[in-house]
Amino acid sequence: MTHDNEPRLSGHNLKLGYASNVVLEDIDIVIPDGRITALVGANGSGKSTLLRTLGRVSPPLSGTVCLDGKAIATLAGRDVARALALLPQSPVSPEGLTVRQLCRFGRHPHRGILSRPSSRDEDVVANSLDATGLTALAERQLDQLSGGQRQRAWIAMALAQETPILLLDEPTTYLDIAHQFEVLELLKRLNRDHGRTVVMVVHDLNHAAKYADNVVAVSGGKILAHGKPAEVFTPRLIKAIFGIEAMVIEHPIDGTPLCLPFVA
Repeated sequence: MTHDNEPRLSGHNLKLGYASNVVLEDIDIVIPDGRITALVGANGSGKSTLLRTLGRVSPPLSGTVCLDGKAIATLAGRDVARALALLPQSPVSPEGLTVRQLCRFGRHPHRGILSRPSSRDEDVVANSLDATGLTALAERQLDQLSGGQRQRAWIAMALAQETPILLLDEPTTYLDIAHQFEVLELLKRLNRDHGRTVVMVVHDLNHAAKYADNVVAVSGGKILAHGKPAEVFTPRLIKAIFGIEAMVIEHPIDGTPLCLPFVA
């Protein structure tokens, strides 16, 4: 386990990418425990690569990702799966799978290879379905769900893993605006009510400003800025990352930064 002030998940002197294409270099990142962190940046900036590296899906070219004070590369896969769950972009499920069956996959790190689900496993699955508002749809096949419902089903599976850390790569991709907020509100509740640490790649700066406690802005092969949304989202930073002019004002309802791009 970590020491009192040591974060559970961090990266040190990371170089990320592929042999002929370095995407990010000299990266040091600390994920605050019990907070929501948003990774933002232009397409191709490396934010998804950074997320996958933190989740041990993509190994770094050099440097170290640490989980609970140990190099994540040295840990057993089952131990990593008990500590963090990673939800990729647009995950694809086997045909005919029900919501409950998908959710049960999240229990695999906690069971023997050939063991059957225990009553404890079924309780966790039921609680995960309840937390994501899917109890009434538990026996429905995934291909019969709306996009927002399907995304919540994948989050339910990640919840069933019972990991303290959730990593999500663009969890609102391809969803309409109502379903986007449905998913983001769910993640906020999981963070607030259950203390889950959430790290998510986000395209919409205003979503990041509203829902994240911590923002990491990636551009030009490095971390350009990190901190609270009000500290990170400035006209100068938006110009540096996206090459566009923008105003940043205080949201009239909740006081969060509101980014308003414009063409001069």
